Amino acid sequence: MKLTDTHTHLYYAYGTPELDIQMQRCFANGVQKLLLPNVNSKSISQVFGTVAAYPDHCYAMMGLHPCDVKADYRDELAIIEEAISENHIYGIGEIGIDLHWDKTTLSLQQEAFRIQTGWAKTLGIPVSIHCRNAFDELFQLLDEVQDGRLTGVLHCFTGNSEQAKRAIDLGLSLGIGGVVTYKNAGLDTVAAALDLNHIVLETDAPYLTPAPYRGKKNESSYLLYIAQKIADLHGVDVDTVAAATTENAERIFGVR
Repeated sequence: MKLTDTHTHLYYAYGTPELDIQMQRCFANGVQKLLLPNVNSKSISQVFGTVAAYPDHCYAMMGLHPCDVKADYRDELAIIEEAISENHIYGIGEIGIDLHWDKTTLSLQQEAFRIQTGWAKTLGIPVSIHCRNAFDELFQLLDEVQDGRLTGVLHCFTGNSEQAKRAIDLGLSLGIGGVVTYKNAGLDTVAAALDLNHIVLETDAPYLTPAPYRGKKNESSYLLYIAQKIADLHGVDVDTVAAATTENAERIFGVR
């Protein structure tokens, strides 16, 4: 079995013994490929350091997280753009719109999103999109920037069936993570109705830990529990889910 974690901040452990410990637990649970979304200029070295430590398993993405879009966001983007020009990356991310913490930066987040989706289309690589309390705003932006060239994943999807269909119609796959294992979240019903061709798996580690470890720090090795939940919802074995979602990840991000 080969699982792919399409969104993990495992690199926060870079420079500590914990990185090797977590990677070994990944391998023990069949997690062989990990995509690392950047968040700001400070995390760039962590991302590429982790890739250098595990070049056959870890793959870099570069982007500015919407929660890090502040008044100086253009300076941040310039640093990230330079890193992109000097390194091989597999996606632009994580980018998006977050109105949970700060609604006052919406216009800045929107412009940062336009700039970064432009990078993705120019480079011919996918995006990893963060959306929190902002589906309407995000879809309005996607309608604007989608010209047939934008591909990628709506990361940590927690929306309803209508929002899932809209994202898929816009050319995106859906990243399903630990929330699908939460009781009363409602994502299990949505995920059960999704074609496996439209989803990839992710942990968003160290956040959103799946059951049975909810309440503890998340890690990429727990992707196995998310895969098993999807398998249960679809009435198939976990190997089928692993094969389908890894194939999707390989197709979207070019990680082979």
